[in-house]
Amino acid sequence: MNDKKKFGLIGKNISYSFSRGYFLEKFKALKLTNYTYRNYDLPEISEFPFITYHKEEEFGGFNVTIPYKQSIMRYLHEIDEVAETIGAVNTIKITQENELVGYNTDAYGFENSLQPLLNKNHKNALILGTGGASKAVAYVLGKLNIDFIFVSRNPTDNQISYNDLTSEVIKKHQLIINCTPLGTHPNVENCPEIPYEFLTASHFLYDLIYNPSETEFLKRGKRQGAIIKNGLEMLELQAEKSWEIWNS
Repeated sequence: MNDKKKFGLIGKNISYSFSRGYFLEKFKALKLTNYTYRNYDLPEISEFPFITYHKEEEFGGFNVTIPYKQSIMRYLHEIDEVAETIGAVNTIKITQENELVGYNTDAYGFENSLQPLLNKNHKNALILGTGGASKAVAYVLGKLNIDFIFVSRNPTDNQISYNDLTSEVIKKHQLIINCTPLGTHPNVENCPEIPYEFLTASHFLYDLIYNPSETEFLKRGKRQGAIIKNGLEMLELQAEKSWEIWNS
């Protein structure tokens, strides 16, 4: 495993990102001195193919983050069944034939970080946001037989708006997952506009954000006695799954 290989993260405004630091530490620990990882901060996804044109650089794979988890799919030669079902890709493996294969490891990370904290009353969920990550969350909830509703600022079919979140809706849906970027560093004072006063100790608030470790969304849930969890473990688990895929 000491041949030279490059990995990277595809996204937009990603200087803050977790992935680069995580994998550089991993390469150091494994003494993979010829392995590198860099951020590819793309203003438009249409620039993605130009990265892979550099044939002199052997790419092992990519991670993909906001806002390109869906739009990147059109550039791939093959998409794994789970990623196809979810409709979003966050991991790309480059085969020896130089083909790009898409996977979704967000679902794996979310499921394995969520399950240990679930209680039997967590049978109905609200998913805040409708981006690529929310699709992996919905896939996992379906797998776990948890009914869910998407909440959006601009709801379409089978979605509700933040204005629809009455005390009855909050009481029924005791698992609430934030898939929006609201509250991410440096805008730490922001949070989704839900009626936090209706939360109880029976609620479980999960935030996909990991920086800060306790977002305003989680702080407000904590004040109401709710179980809270940030997205760091999910990120670590999905990163390890990416690494496994790249080396399979």
